[in-house]
Amino acid sequence: MSKKTVLKLPFENRIQAGHLLGQALARYAKRPDVIVLALPRGGVPVGFEVARSIDAQLDIMLVRKLGTPGQEELAMGAIASGGVCVLNADIVAAIDISQETIEAVAATERQELRRREQAYRGHQPPPGIENRHVILVDDGLATGASMLAAVAALKQQKPASIVVAVPVAPTETVQRLQEEADDVVCLATPAPFLSVGCWYREFPQISDDEVKSLLARAWTQKPPPKLNGKP
Repeated sequence: MSKKTVLKLPFENRIQAGHLLGQALARYAKRPDVIVLALPRGGVPVGFEVARSIDAQLDIMLVRKLGTPGQEELAMGAIASGGVCVLNADIVAAIDISQETIEAVAATERQELRRREQAYRGHQPPPGIENRHVILVDDGLATGASMLAAVAALKQQKPASIVVAVPVAPTETVQRLQEEADDVVCLATPAPFLSVGCWYREFPQISDDEVKSLLARAWTQKPPPKLNGKP
């Protein structure tokens, strides 16, 4: 079920959006079986605030959008760790994108996925997911392709539940994710939607260094909890 609060748009920045999102997720506060997974790059500042608000462990969920050739901002699908690939069938059919083109774009994005995994995580081991309640966070959704890939990848790891949490998204994207995730928490579904950046006063590009800095702070302040006597 989608949870919406009445608020004034646009958000000031990702920090404010994350703080408000954390308030909407208060029922998950101070639970050792909850983990917040942010989608880099833009989802990390939001996820950092969410994790801090509910006193939860923060980590990352690496997903790469498959941009449509010539219209890279239009997602024809997305890939995630574990070999997951989710395609936007409507866009693929409408533009008549060949399987060869999809594979070529996916190969490039898999390289970037591996690069980011090394750049962001370094020697930090991936978190345990099985039997935990996972809150997937991004700074907003348009088509939702990346988030759908993240949900599909997480299901392979047998979490107790998957909650998608975002500040803003189109109604139709929220409805699509409600079919795949256990819960969707979205603060606003404005129409016409246009783009995620339209709903922020400040929406700068997030650098790799900013992502690494926030993760380092989170991992220092909130070490992974011990579950069932195991780290």
